[in-house]
Parts: sequence; structure tokens; C-alpha cells
Amino acid sequence: MIGPVIFPRNRLKRPMLSMASSVDSFSRGAMSDLWIGDVGIRVTNLEKSIEFYTRVFDLEEIDRGGDDEGKYVLFRDRRSGQRVELNWYAERSPFWAPYIVGEGLDHFEVRVKSVPETLKRLRVLGIKPATKKLWVNRQAIAKVEGDPKFRKLMQDDMWTSQNGHRIAYIQDPDGIFFCLYDHPEEPWEGPIPDHY
Repeated sequence: MIGPVIFPRNRLKRPMLSMASSVDSFSRGAMSDLWIGDVGIRVTNLEKSIEFYTRVFDLEEIDRGGDDEGKYVLFRDRRSGQRVELNWYAERSPFWAPYIVGEGLDHFEVRVKSVPETLKRLRVLGIKPATKKLWVNRQAIAKVEGDPKFRKLMQDDMWTSQNGHRIAYIQDPDGIFFCLYDHPEEPWEGPIPDHY
């Protein structure tokens, strides 16, 4: 087992808010009449991305639209109800910009029943772990690569936290990272745990 979970690329674990915590959002200065509807992801190949998101996550398509300058497809997760929108823009679109991996969206977190079993199923679909690709800041790596603990982390496809939760990363066709994590000791039916 490895020490505390390390979040490369300056990823700090932010606590996920439960529904109960929104009750007093007004007193914290939050706008109580706003809520997140979906996450929009810019993609370079709409059909390839649709295939990835439907095959891997079994998302349900609920809307689609656009024209030759830009198209979108809106999906809903069959289990959680959360929504994801894929957005594609042609070079002539006013919304188009050169695509740079990692700009605008860092990663999604996806709870799974078992990280090892999920990785096996994804390999059958041709999707390999991308955990080793997280280590991109060469200056920061140079400072810690002499430490055997970090050297091992940089070589592993899956990490195990001190409390036994397993973590691995995959990428979609455009390089967006998905953190797969499990909580074997907690009920699968929910709610989503607020911690690793």
C-alpha cells in the first residue's frame, strides 16, 4: 500500500458538496437559484467521441443539434442523471480555437465498483490506463524522482490510498483525463462519497 493519495499536475482534492450542504448556501454568499446543468467538452471528432462516451459510460443521448459550423450532443447518465455535452466546432466557426489537451477541463471523477475490474473491461474496448501520462511537469518530477515512493507511483497504472481506495486514470479520444476510483467499504447505491 502506498502513502497518501498524490494528485499530480497540482490537483488538490476539493470536497464534493452533498445536497444537504446546499441548504445554507445563501448564508455563504452562493447564489441559491443557480445549479450546474451539464459539463461541456470540446471535442475534435464528434463521432469518435460519441462512440467513446456511449460505449464506456452507457450515456443516454437526450438532445442533438447544430449545423456545419458547430454541433452538439447532450447526454444523460442513466444512473446519476448528470449530463455531459459534447461540442464540436469547424475551423470557420467563431467559437473554434486550436485544440490543446488539458485546456479548460482538467478531469472528470468517476466512481466505479472496482477499479481493477473496470480496467479489465476497458482493455477489452481498447482503452488502456493513462495514469502514467499524468506526470508531465518535468521540473517537479526532477525534485521527487529520487524518492522510491514517487518512483513507484510514476510507474503504476493504479494507485491504492492509505484507506484502501484504488485510483486509476483513462483518457477520452481528445486526451481528457477520467479518474476512476472505488470505495469498496461504502454502499454502491449512494450517495457519492465526499472523500477518497
